[in-house]
Amino acid sequence: MYNKTKQKNVIGATIKSIIVAFLYVFILCTAIYALFADTISRAISLIDIMSVQTTKQELKDVKIDLTTKNLASYPVYGTKYGKMKIQSINVDLPLYYGDTLSILRNGIGHSSGSYFPGEGGSILCMGHNFSGILKRLPEVKIGDNIVIETSYGIYTYQVYETKIVKETQLEEAPIQREKEILMLYTCYPIGNIGHAEKRYFVYSNLVSEQLLEK
Repeated sequence: MYNKTKQKNVIGATIKSIIVAFLYVFILCTAIYALFADTISRAISLIDIMSVQTTKQELKDVKIDLTTKNLASYPVYGTKYGKMKIQSINVDLPLYYGDTLSILRNGIGHSSGSYFPGEGGSILCMGHNFSGILKRLPEVKIGDNIVIETSYGIYTYQVYETKIVKETQLEEAPIQREKEILMLYTCYPIGNIGHAEKRYFVYSNLVSEQLLEK
């Protein structure tokens, strides 16, 4: 009986020690991330920069086929093919094809699984919730305009809905081709440290397009 009691005490003490050690490691890692978050992000981004050499290049020959509403030529992954403007929150940022860490450090990313402006389907874009990127996205109001300027046309979208969703709710970013909508999101809450489990989405409809002559 004594040995069983002693054994239980030893097991209990071991479990407590493991829990305390885990908490110390967690607190230490959180503190390190808080102090060196930017440095860590820069280091990780170097990996992306090595594989995406064209991030800061601008593609000049993107064209759209007016009959099929498909791009006749597409940007290379990682290239800047346009600009996104949201006047209501002072956003004027380059728009890149792709969503790697290095791309998102430079501006707005465009998911490779979605359509392009003018193609008549869902456009999925994203940006960091940092100052100078999309930190003020929750300030966007219904009725505000989001403008995408490309080498082949200027597209204006009007916001009709905003919502906070979990990162696992993929159904909140449906890719379809029945209607051209722009879905723009950032991590939420704004200014969070570490992994964010929610996203702040802004949805907008295409309301005007101005095709540019080549």
